[in-house]
Amino acid sequence: MAGVTGAFLLLPFQISVLGYTSPGVSATNLCYNLFAIPFTVWRYSQEGRMHWPLALLLSGCSIPGIFLGYLARVNFLSNPVFFRPFAGLVLLYLAYRLARNLIQQIPKKAPSPKAEVKTLCLSWKAFSFEFAGHTYVYDPRRVGIVSFLVGIAGGAYGIGGGAILAPYCLTILRLPVYTVAGATLFGTFISSLAGVFIYSLGLASHGLSTRPDFMLGALFGLGGVLGGYLGAKTQRFVPERPIKIGLLIIISIVVIKYLFGPLAVLISKF
Repeated sequence: MAGVTGAFLLLPFQISVLGYTSPGVSATNLCYNLFAIPFTVWRYSQEGRMHWPLALLLSGCSIPGIFLGYLARVNFLSNPVFFRPFAGLVLLYLAYRLARNLIQQIPKKAPSPKAEVKTLCLSWKAFSFEFAGHTYVYDPRRVGIVSFLVGIAGGAYGIGGGAILAPYCLTILRLPVYTVAGATLFGTFISSLAGVFIYSLGLASHGLSTRPDFMLGALFGLGGVLGGYLGAKTQRFVPERPIKIGLLIIISIVVIKYLFGPLAVLISKF
């Protein structure tokens, strides 16, 4: 419903529960996205809630960052002692942006289920579209730069970037979640496809295991297909605020475990 696949929550599960800590865990997370996203994007497209210019912009600008993120993962973040705080910081930023938006936002009702996205203008300075009687405008240059930077983080973390780009589009660009979800998921799918390919090659891996566990990714993906499709199908009937609150609660739990958990252990030693 929120435009994220849930891969950012599967990574902590794989590390903490399954004990999967090699760089291949990031690739497996990206592999999950390949299964979970297509039917969800198809559903949004069928219902007229896909803003394709934004989806293609996010995709194209994230791919170069994915490769840089991979290099960071195998060279600087291969040890889970360093990787967990990094993942926690990424999620902490996401939680902060969501919480700030919830405080500032005036609660709104869900738009008409029949509302569709209508592209109005595409230029190098501004993209605009109409949805549910409102016009939205944003700068594609800024979005492209942010997508590139998020691609670096997503390539290292193994999330494809959607978990960061979705709240960016909601809080900074102030676009409605009903038009953002499909676009960020499509961008996540394309960047995940690139990420799985790069990790499978294992370039400059220094002997580390970078290949994804395709079977595990497929098992996660089967659940993702069902959950993603149902989320896309029911999103148009749910107000925006409850979607954001649910996402914030889940993210905060993971942040506490990955960022503040090790800090508490360190403090207790003193």
